[in-house]
This record gives sequence, C-alpha cells and structure tokens, in this order.
Amino acid sequence: MPKRIDMFQCRVKASVRWSFAVPFLLYVSLFGMTWMLSLPLKSLPQQTITIYDRKAVAELPNHLGGVRLERGVDINKRFRKEVIIGDVKEGPQFEDPRALLENIFNSADISGDGLLSLQELSDWINEKIQEHINEALKENFGLFVSIDNKPRNGMVSWEEYHTYFLQQKGFSREYAENHDKKHRGLNRSMKEAIMRDRASWSEAAHSDPDHLTLDEFLAFRHPESSHATILTLVDELFDKFDRDGDEILTEDEFSSLQTEGDGEKDGETLTQGENERRREFRDIIDKNHDGKADRKELLMYIDPKNPRHAREEAETLLMLSDTNHDGSLSLQEIFNKMDLFLGSKMVDTARSFHDEF
Repeated sequence: MPKRIDMFQCRVKASVRWSFAVPFLLYVSLFGMTWMLSLPLKSLPQQTITIYDRKAVAELPNHLGGVRLERGVDINKRFRKEVIIGDVKEGPQFEDPRALLENIFNSADISGDGLLSLQELSDWINEKIQEHINEALKENFGLFVSIDNKPRNGMVSWEEYHTYFLQQKGFSREYAENHDKKHRGLNRSMKEAIMRDRASWSEAAHSDPDHLTLDEFLAFRHPESSHATILTLVDELFDKFDRDGDEILTEDEFSSLQTEGDGEKDGETLTQGENERRREFRDIIDKNHDGKADRKELLMYIDPKNPRHAREEAETLLMLSDTNHDGSLSLQEIFNKMDLFLGSKMVDTARSFHDEF
C-alpha cells in the first residue's frame, strides 16, 4: 500500500512539473518562430501610421541636433560634432562630475603617463559601446518577455508597454491599467514623453501598428542595437547614392554627390569634399578593395559595433578639447570641456547613442 501511495505521489509531482514545463516550452517555441520571422535580409517597407498630427509631433522637444544624412544627398560631416555637443542645458546630471571624469580618465590612461592619447580614448569608447550594445540586447529580451503577458503571444502590444511605462514612472497599477486615454491631469513633460514614445513606436512597427516583435521592440527602445535599424540606414545610403539602382555602390557614386533636379533640368554634381569621401570609401567601406560596396560591406560600415565609430568620436573630442595641440588630452583639458565629455560616449554611452538614433 505505501508503495502505491509513493507511486501516486511521484505521478502527481511529475504531472505538476509537466503542467508548468509544457506551456513554457510552447511559449519559447512560439517566441522563437516569431523572432526568426522578424529578421529580414532587407528592411521591410516603412508603414505610414498617423498617431499624432504633424504639428503635434513637430512641437516635441528635439534631442538630435544632427543627422547622418541631410535632407539633400550629402552626408552630414558635422553629424558627430553636432550630436556630441548637443544641448548642454539638457545634458546629463551627475552627482560629482569631476570625480567621475577623473576616475574614467585614470581607467582609460593605460600607459599611466597622465595623458589620454587618441588610441587610448578610442579604445575606451569602443569598450563602452560594446558593453552598452551587449547589455541592451540582454535587457531587451528580459523586458520583452516580462511585458508580453496579455496574452503571451511572442509580441508586445502598445497597451502592454504603456502600462509598464506608467508604472515605471510611479503610477499605480490601477491607474496604469484603467487610465484616461488622453491622460488629462498629467503634466506637460509626461505627455510629451508619451507622445515621443508613441512616435518612436510607430517608426519601429513594420508588421503591425499596435504590436512589436522582439527586434522591433529592440528598435523601439535601443535603435542603435537593432538589426532592423541598421538595415534601414543601409537602405537610406542606397537611396541617396545608388544612382543606377543596382544595389551596389561604386566609389564614383559615393564620392560624386548629385543634387535632385526640379523636373525641368537634371541635378548638379557636387565636388566639394570629394577627395575626403573617396578616401573614406577606399579605406573604410570597400573592405575587399574591388572598387564597389555591396550590402554586406555597407552593413559593416553602419554597424555601431564597428570600431571606426569609436575612433571618429575620439577624434572629434580631441579636436574640440586639445587646446595645446599636442595630440593628447590632459585631465585639465577634459575638465575645461566638462559638459562635452559628460554627454559623450566616453561617459554616457546610452544617452549619446539614443540621441544619435
């Protein structure tokens, strides 16, 4: 009799374990299939989803002073400088910024000579970029799974995310789940934050305006880490420079910029900065040196994990701060440009990335 009871109890325990395991395995399988289907080789056509009228969106605070590609056809060479300088008044606040900068300076100064060389600064920034992107990927997955609960279907709805957002801002669960849709009574800054979120959500949502897949959710919260965002940037390069539409960029196409025509006459060819663009194409973009760049090479060029981005930012910081022109930075030179460095990837990698994207 005791043996039968023991066998019965074992069966009960086993069935309980399976009652939890089976739904979990089914969810993981569904989640994996959804994620795989959300990673195209090319970016999907962008949907135009009107959430707020253009005037409302235009009135939102603009945290990006520069863009990678200008409205014409030129690459914005001032992009990194504009983004790094930013709006000092809206810069990050640190409890003891001098101590923070000194600590980072000492950590980055590998040689211990009391100066930061271009290479040391570049290596430090590159390390912070890699850390940020890897952390973003891990954090994104965990947050996605925790928010995806009504129902658990491998996608996050706007309502699921918005409920999470309101609770993160200190509102009660009751308010978050039953709030006034127009948020009457909230202060202006909170309403603007919600509007910015909704606009960013619309940009990330390719397959469904009200739901995001895993990579779309990554593009929404961490666009710099998203495969879809990088694909979109590559498509923009092709749109701007690939004049014959063969999805291959030649050195001539990349270096000789063409303005748009007005219908009656063709656009003009711009030669300003041509030599600089040719050097960039040969030295950085065209990895196999065959005189042309395919989609893979452009993906590598755009990828934020490419060390060239850290190098370019280090060069910009050095150019703006090296007052004695010795090719390196002292701690005092960094203190002299404190706001500049506090808003850069040397210190605040996440904010700097999100301003760029």
